[in-house]
Amino acid sequence: MSILYKNINYLDLENEKIIEGADIFIEGNLIKKIGNNLQIKASEVIDGNFLLMTPGFVNGHTHLGMSYFRNYADDLKLMDWLENEIWPIENKLTADDIYWSSLLSICENIKSGVTNFCDMYYEMDKVCDATIISGIRGTLTRGLTDNDGKGKEKLKSVRELYNNYHNKANGRIKVVPAPHAIYTCSENFLREISDLSKDLDGIINIHLSETKGEVENSLKEHGMTPISYVNSLGLLDNHVIAAHCVHITDEEISLVKDKKFYPIYNPTSNLKLASGFTPVDKLLKNNIIMGIGTDGDSSNNSQNLLQDMHIGAIVNKAREMDEEAVKAIEILKMATINGQKALGISKAGLIKEDYLADLTIFNLKSSNFTPKNNLINALVYSATAEDVRDVLCDGKFVMRNRELVNLDEERIKFEVNRHFEELVKR
Repeated sequence: MSILYKNINYLDLENEKIIEGADIFIEGNLIKKIGNNLQIKASEVIDGNFLLMTPGFVNGHTHLGMSYFRNYADDLKLMDWLENEIWPIENKLTADDIYWSSLLSICENIKSGVTNFCDMYYEMDKVCDATIISGIRGTLTRGLTDNDGKGKEKLKSVRELYNNYHNKANGRIKVVPAPHAIYTCSENFLREISDLSKDLDGIINIHLSETKGEVENSLKEHGMTPISYVNSLGLLDNHVIAAHCVHITDEEISLVKDKKFYPIYNPTSNLKLASGFTPVDKLLKNNIIMGIGTDGDSSNNSQNLLQDMHIGAIVNKAREMDEEAVKAIEILKMATINGQKALGISKAGLIKEDYLADLTIFNLKSSNFTPKNNLINALVYSATAEDVRDVLCDGKFVMRNRELVNLDEERIKFEVNRHFEELVKR
């Protein structure tokens, strides 16, 4: 399959500008040629007038299977929310529940322009199956804890998941071990996970320094802040996808700036759970590569990454009392090229020859892009998910003209409602 976009506008992240009226040729799963007046035969030629192409967005941290809990338990303190509301009902989830709830979350991700995500949950074989069907890319990470005495069994399940799914679907599926957090994993278990990561692809996904309470307890129990603690155990010798990092210290920034350490900013979740404000501006000024994510539906209530991009940009200006802090282009990089780097995906996240054809297409006829004063700013400050017209992943449409190509959204919503009604009765 090949596609030729004629006369399309696109986001050039390397030069931080919009290129107007270009021709872009996609063949197989790659962007093969970018130029003007290209004379290339293609399976399909698409008029790019009134369209804007960006790299596909990366949701760097989520819990897809938690879409059942959207609006279920809100306005609670984090540990009260987790221990008294979320964990008890999560214990009743079946593999089928997680399959359908993950599909619903994937629908919403695609509709906001997402072509890749990093998920932490369990029953991950079902999440892998859902991701394969959807057509998008996913880093699937089995959330690991040993406070229930089942650590060894969970480590074994990660190896099995890796053997069964890693690099499946033309490489769209990645499998990564994921210690949930330092407060749900023992010291020995964290070391074992680090060793397992080194046996696999050397990547770990973990929640770190999300709340003040987590930091205070770490200082009390380990005599170190959370990031310093996991470093003392050797975890930071791996490539680390680090969700939140709200309370990262200056000392920890110095510690991680030369490591493969990738904080994932979750603005809506951190605001809603009153976790605090990630020092995004400071991290960026220290040349730390950051991604951005929605977190799960129970703490965000949405999988709309464009909404998090908008909130993430504007809240940092208020936090820093600086209108120039965390500019729109920086948020766009977090959601594209930097998100791909955080997930360990190469040759992705830019509109560039020989890069993966993971692409999001916006409708410039929308009032949110009218007038066309600055399209880079428009993507962050005024665009909404409804402005996303098409989404391609691996060179294939996964949404076209706002219609999902591989997923039956109405069937998925029906199944989620049916399964949730059964869930609350258990």
